[in-house]
Amino acid sequence: MANTHYDCGIGPAFEAIGGKWKVAILWELSFGSVRFGELKRKVSGVTEKMLIQQLRELDRDGLISRTVFHEVPPRVEYALTQWGVSLNAALAPIADWGEAFARATGRYPAPASDSSAVAHPSNEPLASARAESASG
Repeated sequence: MANTHYDCGIGPAFEAIGGKWKVAILWELSFGSVRFGELKRKVSGVTEKMLIQQLRELDRDGLISRTVFHEVPPRVEYALTQWGVSLNAALAPIADWGEAFARATGRYPAPASDSSAVAHPSNEPLASARAESASG
């Protein structure tokens, strides 16, 4: 990422979070520093090899830090850097949008307290866009 030149901020942002697992890793690290084994359990479905690769890339890009504790057995913990914290803050509205979109399209379960789909203000533009495309 360091040698690439971009015309706008979307390129480096999507390169930083590109791949299936990086956003999930960043999300889990938002709760505090985590050891490798715990992170592997929390990021459901990721292989050890892929987790290692993604952690190396996130560390290289300055989004997470890797701290080695000189103990026996050795202990390594991963944590968000300030860039990682700020990226998670930027991803939060995208997560909100994704949840609203998934609920509106029936791809996300309704909350346990309500068995019907939850109306979300951001669903309104989706409904009007669907109506326009259906009539056009």
